[in-house]
Amino acid sequence: MPAEPNFPALELKNFYFSYQGPTAFSLQLPDLQLDVGQHLFIRGASGSGKTTLLNLLSGIHPLSRGEIRIQGALFQPQTAARRDLMRARDIGVVFQQLNLISYLSVLDNVLLAAEFAGNSSAATTQRAKMLLSVLGLEAALWPQSAVNLSVGQQQRVAIARALLNEPALLIADEPTSALDADNRDAFIRLMLSEANRCGTTVLFVSHDAGLARYFKWQLRMDALSDGVQPLAAAVPGSEDVLCC
Repeated sequence: MPAEPNFPALELKNFYFSYQGPTAFSLQLPDLQLDVGQHLFIRGASGSGKTTLLNLLSGIHPLSRGEIRIQGALFQPQTAARRDLMRARDIGVVFQQLNLISYLSVLDNVLLAAEFAGNSSAATTQRAKMLLSVLGLEAALWPQSAVNLSVGQQQRVAIARALLNEPALLIADEPTSALDADNRDAFIRLMLSEANRCGTTVLFVSHDAGLARYFKWQLRMDALSDGVQPLAAAVPGSEDVLCC
């Protein structure tokens, strides 16, 4: 569920990660917080540590030091099982490869998010259908296998799945890297519009600096010590938070 107004959607304190393998690597961020509905553009070249950062923010990797709070609740440090449960409930992810299950129907692909969160119900099924409808996928497509959809339609299914549980955070990991400019811009507008409907905070990761215009805030992987910085301008309406 979206964060309560008196809690930030995401809060980092003393954030530090160190990898001591063959090639030593570390990430350190200043303390920061993102408010409900605040969208952040995370920019970095290949090899800059974007994937590691996402894995830490989503609880796949444990922090070496510090803490992460989601909606005021401690997310890291926690046991792996607790992080898995909170991730399923509080974080939606749109992957670069979308990761739809080809042999499942459109509707069942969306409902997977509820299964993982232990949140299956008739109301959840109705919400899944509502999201698919709002995203322009008519009911005739819902029983069809996801493999039969166009790339654009698959992206809409991925957005619906990521937002099904009304997560506090939506993490988008280079989801537009294979798209042409028109489809890329349409995808971002659609994703932000639906996130705004639910008061969901978006962390959008990309190497493409041109996409920053859709966001009011930026975190650069080559300047992590600067923390979250305001961007000069954003496309109108990109952070108008509406109620679901």
